[in-house]
Amino acid sequence: MLFAHDTVESLRAAVALVNAEEPPRTLETVADLDAFFARFGYTGRHDRTQAELDEVRALAPRLRDLLLADRDAAAGIVNAMLAEAGAVPRLVRHEGEDWHVHAVPDDAPLATRILVETAMAMVDVIREDEHSRLDVCSDSDCRGIVLDLSRNRSRRYCSAACTNRNAQAALRARRAAHA
Repeated sequence: MLFAHDTVESLRAAVALVNAEEPPRTLETVADLDAFFARFGYTGRHDRTQAELDEVRALAPRLRDLLLADRDAAAGIVNAMLAEAGAVPRLVRHEGEDWHVHAVPDDAPLATRILVETAMAMVDVIREDEHSRLDVCSDSDCRGIVLDLSRNRSRRYCSAACTNRNAQAALRARRAAHA
């Protein structure tokens, strides 16, 4: 595996959060946030309020900027995010998870934990010079982010919907060329 499990999950969560703000929006309700929290294995404080949802959704532009920044710019963004949150990395182990890094207390707001966990994951991306694994979806009508963890770096689309739409368009184009 290219990255540790917690790095991969933090990157997946960050990409999902950024992409949730693209049409069709998928993080609209507190119940959606509950599902996001469970899907990405977050632990600790979860207020289940509209205010918390608003704070988490407000992270999307910052995370987008971080995920798509070039390596040197990303390093500066990571340092600023970690300093802003007063991050102090520590090793933790909890339900079903072996040792991994947390850098803010478990009672910190969810938005702060997402921000810091994404920044910590990007530390690994920057150190390994693997920023090419993050890109914008190849669908011309989509602004979603692609996290490509494949061996051959072949992932081009952010979702199955974009993949299928482009595959169908390519099929129609081939059929039209042969007709």
